[in-house]
Formats: sequence, C-alpha cells, structure tokens
Amino acid sequence: MPMSDPVLQLQHISKRFGTLLANDDISLTLGAGEVLALLGENGAGKSTLVSILFGHYTADAGSITVFGQPLPPGDPKAALAAGIGMVHQHFTLADNLSVLDNVMLGSEPLWQLFTRRSAARARLQAVAQRFGLGVDPEALVGRLSVGERQRVEILKALYRGARILILDEPTAVLTPQESEALFAVLGQMVAQGLSIIFISHKLGEVLRVSQRIAVLRAGRLVAQAQAAATNQAQLALWMVGHAVEAPQRRPAQAVGSPVCVLDNVSTAPARERLLHASLSLQAGEIVAIAGVSGNGQVALAELLCGTRAASAGRVQLLGQPLPPHPAQLVPLGVARIPEDRHAVGLVGDLPVWENAVSERLRSPAFSRWGWVRRAVARAYAERIMRAFDVRGGGPLVPARALSGGNMQKLILGRALTRPKQLAPDSPSPGGAANPGVPCLIVAHQPTWGLDIGAVAYVQAQLIAARDAGAAVLLISDDLDEVLTLGDRVAVIHAGRLGPARPAADWQREAIGLAMAGITGIADAAQVARA
Repeated sequence: MPMSDPVLQLQHISKRFGTLLANDDISLTLGAGEVLALLGENGAGKSTLVSILFGHYTADAGSITVFGQPLPPGDPKAALAAGIGMVHQHFTLADNLSVLDNVMLGSEPLWQLFTRRSAARARLQAVAQRFGLGVDPEALVGRLSVGERQRVEILKALYRGARILILDEPTAVLTPQESEALFAVLGQMVAQGLSIIFISHKLGEVLRVSQRIAVLRAGRLVAQAQAAATNQAQLALWMVGHAVEAPQRRPAQAVGSPVCVLDNVSTAPARERLLHASLSLQAGEIVAIAGVSGNGQVALAELLCGTRAASAGRVQLLGQPLPPHPAQLVPLGVARIPEDRHAVGLVGDLPVWENAVSERLRSPAFSRWGWVRRAVARAYAERIMRAFDVRGGGPLVPARALSGGNMQKLILGRALTRPKQLAPDSPSPGGAANPGVPCLIVAHQPTWGLDIGAVAYVQAQLIAARDAGAAVLLISDDLDEVLTLGDRVAVIHAGRLGPARPAADWQREAIGLAMAGITGIADAAQVARA
C-alpha cells in the first residue's frame, strides 16, 4: 500500500534454513507515525523477518532501507544506529541492577574511564517524561512490577534513539490495567512521530492499536489491510487459511469428587513461593488461576508435578498424600503441560518419538528387560502426531525443528494420550469409565505464544479432557482464556491464593485489580458486583 514519508522499506526479503523457506519474497513499507501490526501463525516467518530487520539474521535475498538509507545486513549495531529498537517478549533485564544501570548497560564505550551517570540520569528522565513512561531511575529492577519492567525495556530502546520500535507480544504478561497504560503510551509515541511494528496474537488488541495490518502465512505475505476495514474473523482466516472457531464458554456438565486437595500449603522461600494456599480440584472441572507472572504460579505447578515439596500444610491426590517425585505421579494419572516448552517440556536435540515416550520410558509399554521397544515407541509417537495434528516431519525429526505450536501439540498429546500397551494391572487414573483420561492435568500457560488456530485447538482439548472426567488446573496470564475455560477462577498474588469462585462471579476489572494486589483477592468478586 503506498503511503507518504516511508521510514522503513523491506524489499523482496527471502531467507531459507535448509529446505525450509522461512521468508519468501516479502516486501513491506512502514510509514512515519504508523503502527503496523504483523500477524501470522507460529512458524509463519514473523520472527525470522524481524530478526533480519534487527541484524540477527542475514537475508539470502532482498534489501532494507531505513529513512532512505540502505541498512547493512547482519549488523545489530547498524540497526541500532539507524534508529531501530526492539522490545522482546522475554525481558532482558538484570534484576540486581537499577533501572538506570540497565538502561546504560552497553551504551558507553569500553575505553571510557568514568561512567557518566548524572548525564545519563538526566537524559533518561527527559525521555521518560516525553513519552509518559514514569519510573524511578534508582529502583532495583527485581522489585518492579511486570508492567514497570516493560517500561524499562521500552526506555532502553528510546534512550538509544529508537525511531522505529518493534514490540513482540507486548501485553502477554500484563494485567488489563497495565495493557491500557501501554496503549496510552503507544498513542503518545505515535503522536510524536515514532513508528511501531506491533506483533501480537491478540486480534482485538491488534485492531485497536494498529492503523495497518500485514499477515504472513507459510513464509509469504498473504494480505495487507487497513485495520478499520477488517475484523477478527477475517484476520484469523488470512492467518490460518480457514475459518477458526474459538471454544465457546460452557459450564461443566458433571462435577465429581475432589481429585487433589491443597490444605494450607506453603513452600520454602525461593524465587517464587506459596503461602498458606488452599484449593480443591474436582473431577470434571477446570479451575483457572489468574495472576501476573512471578507471583507463585511456578511454585504451584511444580508442587503438583512433584518437582517442589511443601514446607507446611498437606497435599492429597485421590485421598492419599501426594508422592514427592514426578516418576511416581505419572503412573497415578497426573499429566503436566509445563510453562516452558523449550527448556522443560521437550529435549530439543532428541527426536519426536523419544520426547513422546520420555515420561513413560520405563513403563512396560516401552521398555522390556532394560531395552527400549523402539518400534512400539515410534508407533505411539505417530499415533500422537495423527491425533493431535503435530506437523513438521515424522517421529525421527528433532523436536527443536518443530514450530512452537507443534511443540505444544506434542506435549499436549503426550499428556493426554495413554499407551494402549500398558500392563493389565496398571491403574486407570481416570476411573473405570474413562481409563484413558488423566485424573489431574496441570496446564501452565498452555497457549502462551501460540497463534489463534493452535490456541483454539489446545483449549478444545482441555475442555474435552474436562468433559471426560479429568480435573484440570489451568494457570494462565490470559484473562480471556481464564474466563472462557475456567469453571471456577482464583487469583494468586505474592504467593497467596484467593478462593476459587464461579467464573460468572468475576469481571475483568476485578480480576485485574486482584492480580495487581490493589484490592484483597478474597473480596475482588464482590468489587465486581458492587
């Protein structure tokens, strides 16, 4: 689409990794004071494209022009000097340093004998005031909220003179109130002439924030449109190639007896901990936990998966004390979907089939007399790949070669698929009526970073597992997901878990306040009705 005053032009960008054509002849233009949203499924080529723009990758073909000047390929320093800044989805801040130290880090030459903190502080405060990004320069980053840390990341880019800002999933871990504050800041930036590339899977936010939208699919630019001239359904169709139906909220049909009960449980002090948490997880029900990342969610998930012990209180599974080791929990029917699919969920260098059986490798289904039954294990992996639509190659492909969405589908299939070859005397965790269903599913950020098609698929599978009799604990930063899937919802803040109440009793505003610790989480539902 032609526009006046282009500040950035990508012309015929192509990039290949082996046989994978990640970017295929992509041309894009960004105007001055414009917000351009970049959409696409996981693996569509978005990350590759912005990595080429920021100098992390070198394109095989094509060129980039910034403010009328050619951008040297594969040179992050040249990208910074040209005025390109990037705020990554995962913050790159040192918690033990101050805001000022984080902003200054790497901005002064190594041969300079003395750091010029006074001048840097004045410059930082001027930038913060100009764009409405108020933050204490001397505050320790480790003590800041998630929203304040994101401000620091944006300030780092603006401090270095960024005039084009790339935001990668900027609201992924923010409360609704923090997201609103971010949108206000973006409005000020655009009004002062900054140009923004906005990458997000939240289509409502994309339509609200951007002026123009570009959609990638399978490495190609398949659509461009003015935001005012399109809608979420059309964007989803362009992204996936077919209509996507998101799961609709429907209550649990038959809630059974308690499967797992936490009674006044605390964990030892660590980066995250639980403090006097009580919760009952019942069969045939999804209990959703809302909270800003870093408030005890990791401790709760690790506790129920056997990788962290309780220092006080008690945890019971099916009326018995929860075993303290993951290897003992898997045969009892505890399935886990970990938060970090790369570092915890899968071993990237191992093939898909080994990852598929990794949690049950020593069971009679896959091991005899100390030898792995490879043919059986590969057949099991193929079964998971067919049932859960895992794409990207066969069972021999390394797991790291899969896109994020396909990695998550593999983990989901491993958690929800029970091997047919289990010994006859093995327990049936889901009960006699549902021998193939886990009794407890701990789903920690199961759709984080996934595209709309993968999100809909994962959510539908969790609902199906609930309807088949599983107790599901859903831990998510996405309030839409919490309110869509949760039969009951609880909020966690600073390690303290509020009571789980029916989802109908909550409103987004009340949950957002409770997530920020502004109101007592025990009374937040009452705030919503007041």
